[in-house]
Amino acid sequence: MSQLLGASSDDLAFVPSKTRKQSAFSFFNRFSNIGSIDTSGQVRTNAVSHAVAAGGIGANWGTQSSHRLPPSTVVRMLRENSIQKVKLFDADYDTLKALGNSGIEVMVGIPNDMLATLANSRKAAETWVSKNVTVHLPAVLIRYVAVGNEPFLATYNGTFLRTTYPAMKNIQDAVTKAGHGNQIKVTCPLNADVYASASSLPSGGDFRADIHDYMMPIVKLLSDTGSAFTINIYPFISLYIDANFPVEYAFLDGSATPINDGGTSYYNMFDANHDTLVWALQKNGFGNLPIIIGEIGWPTDGDRNANLQLAQRFNQGFMTRMSGGKGTPMRPGPIDAYLFSLIDEDEKSIQPGNFERHWGIFRYDGQPKYQLNMGPSNSSLVPARNVSYLERKWCILKPNAKLDDPQLAPSVSYACSLADCTSLGYQTSCGNLNIQGNISYAFNSYYQQNNQLDEACKFNGLGTITRADPSIENCRFNIIIKPYYGGAARISGCIQQKFALVLGLIMTIFLFSNFSFF
Repeated sequence: MSQLLGASSDDLAFVPSKTRKQSAFSFFNRFSNIGSIDTSGQVRTNAVSHAVAAGGIGANWGTQSSHRLPPSTVVRMLRENSIQKVKLFDADYDTLKALGNSGIEVMVGIPNDMLATLANSRKAAETWVSKNVTVHLPAVLIRYVAVGNEPFLATYNGTFLRTTYPAMKNIQDAVTKAGHGNQIKVTCPLNADVYASASSLPSGGDFRADIHDYMMPIVKLLSDTGSAFTINIYPFISLYIDANFPVEYAFLDGSATPINDGGTSYYNMFDANHDTLVWALQKNGFGNLPIIIGEIGWPTDGDRNANLQLAQRFNQGFMTRMSGGKGTPMRPGPIDAYLFSLIDEDEKSIQPGNFERHWGIFRYDGQPKYQLNMGPSNSSLVPARNVSYLERKWCILKPNAKLDDPQLAPSVSYACSLADCTSLGYQTSCGNLNIQGNISYAFNSYYQQNNQLDEACKFNGLGTITRADPSIENCRFNIIIKPYYGGAARISGCIQQKFALVLGLIMTIFLFSNFSFF
């Protein structure tokens, strides 16, 4: 049995985090024999025509990292890799300033926690546009304002249902009032759980009944203003959630048995998912509304299906599709899309899964993870230049430390709770480490995240600093990059973090002693 259009929104219902990624719905419900489906009795209308918002590949640039690369470094990396568009999750001043005069088109973001304010105050919307859009023009090529991020997720319990459209309307009105209406459009990145299919096939697609009345004003606003419907699609999540999901159906170059929808064959989940949205739009009178793929990608660690080989295969398959200008059966023209994501983020919530911190096509330091042909002018990824690292030294478990030391388990628990241990686990990049290796990895992660402070390698006398690289095969013990301070707030936060470090180490003896590595 397989969920061939995507994972159910209920399958990740336990996840409250706004960073959750899911392919989103289960309307290709369960088939006992996917090779024998026949819906030839259904009538399929002609593929709709549509305008493409902008050509070229884009990338999501998230900043939930303990050590960010300087924005100027990232912008140069974007340009040298022929990435023509970037999607942001906020409107960080330094980031937008660095994008000035780069020729890169920008989608700036407004987080969900601002929706209520912007929905209830036109003045607040006008102020936001003035401070976050107008001030950067014309140097920054802002093309879209993403109002909210997947605000209709079921896990939000309707929190943003009544504020999303009014916030979008007020921001669009503010953009128009400021004289930018022809250049900048409002959109709202939505998760694919906003639509479903009664027939379990793309042609049965429609917006979910419980949110249909909220979706219609949004879709009409997008149509009236010449904007686009932004949707996030994640084949990986279907594979992550459902052990019976056919692996080949997750890839665009796969050899899965196709699904027949009224004479149209669907060979992969992306096409089926995308075209379910097309049908939903068409049934509601908006068949020509452009579609933007706001997020699509594959993680490289944190799960048995998240590795370099599968990520390379998926992303290269998608890039090949992009380069060839091939769309889907219902929209055969070029796809407008943003890869998720550009760079790994080690401070993202891992409630959806440990893979959340490993979506980047580049590592935290801007180094490529694998070969990826980005198009005719880029046969391989170009790394970030002039990256500054801290010293080549690591924190590891003392060789003579006893594994039954009562301070060991709470020390590791503390390190992993504040640093990043998501590469440890079954069939992950560091899944083959022994007990000592697991402990050393945890210690080093905390040590590096705290800028190699001596205090960060104490661990009640269990840690020691070494200059011999403890990395083994594919398991990398990272050396952190020098911190980038984008403003006074970040500097203050770093100082507070250092101040709390010693206190935190003292408190480790009070933490839970359960340690899964033993």
